[in-house]
Amino acid sequence: MLARIALLASRRSRLIVVAAVLVGIAAGALGGSVSSRLGPYNAKDPASDSFKASQRLHQSTRSDNPVIVALVRPGSPVASTAGQARIAEVARRLGADRGIASVTTPFHGGSRAMISRDGRSAFAVGVLTPSADSTKTVDRVSRAFRGWSGVELGGGAPAERAANRIVSEDLARAELIAFPILFALALWFFRSLVAAALPPLMGGLAIVITFLGLRLMNEAVHLSVFALNLVTGLGLGLAIDYSLFVVSRFREEAAKDGAGRAALVRTMRTAGRTVLFSSMTVAAALASLLVFPQNFLYSMGIGGAMVAVVAAAIALVVLPAILALLGERVNTLAPRRLRRAAETEARPDARGAWYRLSRLVLRRPGRVALAATAAMVLMGAPFLRVSFTTVDASILPRSEQARRVSDTVARDYTLNVANPITIAAAAPDARAAGALAARVGALPGVRAIERPRRAGIRMWRIDVAPAAAPLSGASERLVRRIRALREPYYLGVSGQTAGFSDEKASLGHHLPLVLAILAVTTFAILFAFTGSVVLPVKALAMNLLTLSAAFGLLVLVFQDGRFEGLLGYTSQGALESSQPLVLLALAFGLSTDYGVFLLSRIKEAHGGGLPSSEAVAVGLERTGRIVTAAALLFCTAMAAFATSRIIFIKELGLGTAAAVLIDATIVRALLVPSLMGLLGRWNWWAPRPLRRLHARLGMSEHPRGAPVAARGSG
Repeated sequence: MLARIALLASRRSRLIVVAAVLVGIAAGALGGSVSSRLGPYNAKDPASDSFKASQRLHQSTRSDNPVIVALVRPGSPVASTAGQARIAEVARRLGADRGIASVTTPFHGGSRAMISRDGRSAFAVGVLTPSADSTKTVDRVSRAFRGWSGVELGGGAPAERAANRIVSEDLARAELIAFPILFALALWFFRSLVAAALPPLMGGLAIVITFLGLRLMNEAVHLSVFALNLVTGLGLGLAIDYSLFVVSRFREEAAKDGAGRAALVRTMRTAGRTVLFSSMTVAAALASLLVFPQNFLYSMGIGGAMVAVVAAAIALVVLPAILALLGERVNTLAPRRLRRAAETEARPDARGAWYRLSRLVLRRPGRVALAATAAMVLMGAPFLRVSFTTVDASILPRSEQARRVSDTVARDYTLNVANPITIAAAAPDARAAGALAARVGALPGVRAIERPRRAGIRMWRIDVAPAAAPLSGASERLVRRIRALREPYYLGVSGQTAGFSDEKASLGHHLPLVLAILAVTTFAILFAFTGSVVLPVKALAMNLLTLSAAFGLLVLVFQDGRFEGLLGYTSQGALESSQPLVLLALAFGLSTDYGVFLLSRIKEAHGGGLPSSEAVAVGLERTGRIVTAAALLFCTAMAAFATSRIIFIKELGLGTAAAVLIDATIVRALLVPSLMGLLGRWNWWAPRPLRRLHARLGMSEHPRGAPVAARGSG
C-alpha cells in the first residue's frame, strides 16, 4: 500500500501539492475562528449525583444558568442609604441587559452573606437567560459598566469569557515563539533551508486542517476550547517529527542511488511504515480519553486523535509529493558552514557516538538497566503524595477582573458564601424542608446554613456553608454525610464541593478501562509492527516508568510551587485532576511513537542478518541523532505552552515536554539497549500461532526480494 502511495505521489505530485495548498487555504479561512465556537472547561459527569441535582434546580428555577457577579464598593457602608442606592443602581444596570433573567442583591432576594464582613462591599448576582449567548452578554455588560468606579465583574460567565480569550491569545503567542525556533532547529538538523522549511510547513497544514475538523465536529458534539492547545502543540510536534523521519530517510536513500522514484518507494516502505504505525499508536492512545464522560477529556481525545491522523496523512501523501517534485533540490540552499553530506548519515555500519554509547551500555546491560530504572522510579516518587484540585477562577492570572472578584469574595466574605454545598430536596412542604435543614445543620463540619428556599413545585434549595475550604477532605466528608441522610423523598447534593468529589470518583471509575485500552492497543500495534510479544510488553513497562517520572516532576514543580517566578504562575498546591489523565494518554502514545522509530531500525538491521546486540547498536546509531532532533522539535512545540497564563495548560505543556525528553534520553539511550542486550534473541520471540498470524497478515517491512540493510562489521 505504501509503495502504491509513493508511486501515486510521484506521478501526481503537482496535483497533490496544489490540492494541499487549496485545502490549507480553505481550512485556514473556515477553521480560523474555531476558538469562538467552542465551549469552556467542563469536567462534569452527566451520570453523577451533583450534576443531576444541579439539573433539577436548573429546570425549576434556572438557578444553574451562568451568572455574572458584580462586586460593588460604594465608598460608604453598604447598609447606609447611599450604599443601598449604589447597589440598587448597579442591579438595575445589570438587569437592563437582555441576556440577564434576574438579579439578586443583599436587599432583594439575597441574604446578608452577600455583604463583606467589614460592611464596605457587597455583590449582586445576575443569572443569564437560557437562550443568552454568554460571550456576547458578558461583552455587553462589561461595556455597560466601563468607567464605573468601585464595580468589578466576576462569576462563571466572565471567567469563562476570560479563559476563552486567554486561550486564543496564548495560542497565537505560542505559535509565534515556536515556529522560528522550530525552523532554526530543523535547519541545524537538515543543513538545508529547503529541507528545514518542510517540517514547519507540514505542521501548520496539520493544525489548520484539524481546526476545520473540530469546527465541523462541534456541530454534532460540543467541544472544549482547551482542545485547541493540545491540537496546536501535538499537531506541530507530530507533523514535524513525521516529516523529519520521512525527509531524513529520503535524503539517505537519495544519497545511495539518486533521488528518483525508487528512493521514494524505499522511503515509504521504511519511514512511511514507521509513521503509519506511530500515528496509529498516538491516535489510539488519545482516543482512549473518549471513555471518560467529561466534556473536557473527550474533547482532548477527539482533538488529539484527529490531529495525529491528519499529521500522518500529510506525511504519507503530501510530503512524498513535495519530495518527488524537489528531488535532489531538497538539499539546496545549504549554508556552507552547516553543510554535511547525507552519505555519511546513510552508512549503516558507521561507528559514531550513538554506536559507541550503545556498545558501552551493552558491556554492563544489567547494571545500566537497574540504574536507569532506579533513577526513573526516584523521579516518580513525589507523585505518591499528589493532591488534586479542580478548575475555577484561580486558574486565571491575577490581572484578570474575574480572578480578582473571586479572590475578594473568598477573602472578605463569610467563608464559602460563594461556594456553598447546595441541596436539592423534593420535600412535600416547608415543614419537611425545614426539618431537613435542621438535620443538616446539626452535622459535623457545617459553618452556616441558609433557610430552605422554594425552587419549584415540590422542590427546595438549601445552601450549606462548610466550615472548611470547599475542596478540602473535611468538606467532601460533609457531602457524604448529607448524602447518607435517608429521606422519603429525592435528596441530591450539588455545588463545587460535591462536583469535585463526583469528578474524582468518575475519573477513578473509568480509569481502569482507559488503562486496558492503552495496554491492548499498544500491544496489538507493536506486535503488528515487530512480530514479537516480548517487545510490546517491554515497551509498556518503559512507558509506565516514563509516565511516573513525568508525573513526579509535575508534583515537584506545580504542586510544590517551585520556579513560580521563572514560569510565571501561582501554585494551587495541587494538580488539576484531569491533567494527569491527558498526560497519561499523550505521553503513552508519544513514548511508543519514538519506540517504533527505534525498533524499526533495529528490526531492519536484525532482518539484514546482524546479531541482536549489533543490530541494537546499529539501530541506535542510525536513529540517535534523528530521535534527539525529533524530541527537541517536539519539546519546543509543547514547551511553548509553558508561556500560557492558564496554569493547567502550562502543566500539560511542561509535563509532555518532560515525558518526551525522559523518553528520548534515559529510555532510548540506556533502557532500550540494555534490556535488549539482556534479552538477546528472546526480543523477537512470539508463540508459533502468532508468528503464523503475523506472516499471514503480511506485516513485514520488506516484501520478498526487497533489499535489506547492509551488514555492519562485528
